Amino acid sequence: MTDLPDAHATEDAATLAFYEATAQEYAARREAEVNPALERFIEAVGPGGAVLELGCGGGQDALVMTGAGLRVTATDGSPALAAQASARLGRPVKVMTFVQLREEGRYDGIWANASLLHAPADALHDILGRAWRALKPGGLMFASFKAGEGPGRDALGRYYNFPSRAGIENSFRQAAPWSDLSIETVTGGGYDGVERSWLLVWATAGPGEPQAHDHP
Repeated sequence: MTDLPDAHATEDAATLAFYEATAQEYAARREAEVNPALERFIEAVGPGGAVLELGCGGGQDALVMTGAGLRVTATDGSPALAAQASARLGRPVKVMTFVQLREEGRYDGIWANASLLHAPADALHDILGRAWRALKPGGLMFASFKAGEGPGRDALGRYYNFPSRAGIENSFRQAAPWSDLSIETVTGGGYDGVERSWLLVWATAGPGEPQAHDHP
């Protein structure tokens, strides 16, 4: 494939530029129906739980979680989207890329719905290790990915890591010691209107230390 991030990239400039340019339209879209995964996540974390959202987009999920009694720290790598989410939530939203996550043992849950799928494939190991560190022991992480057989771009020019089921399982297991890891395959759409297979990953932080990796 051509026009993909280099091996040491931690984010994709073209994807970030897309969200900067379309933030208002993207954030204004309405969710068609209740997200069963979000309901399950809210129930698992429980009222009062501290949640980090990686890639909050327009803030729709953060609003639902906040309404359910979770203490949500919403973040996004796009300043324009963070501003849209801040307006929806009525509070500041932190502009933060995945590799800027440095907190340790703070969160009961991490919600990364349709966000880590934009992370350059070679950066995933480091990012997942950072997520594990940010969770309290036994903390729950949810992440969703568009399934595929390797990195590419959609018709809108956005980069995706497009992992296989086995590939994303290996990425999680090699990055950090998760005490429980399950992956569901579902069919769904996206902002580009294309129906495809999605991988829903549920991972519980176990004891131990993240695995070393040569990515900077």
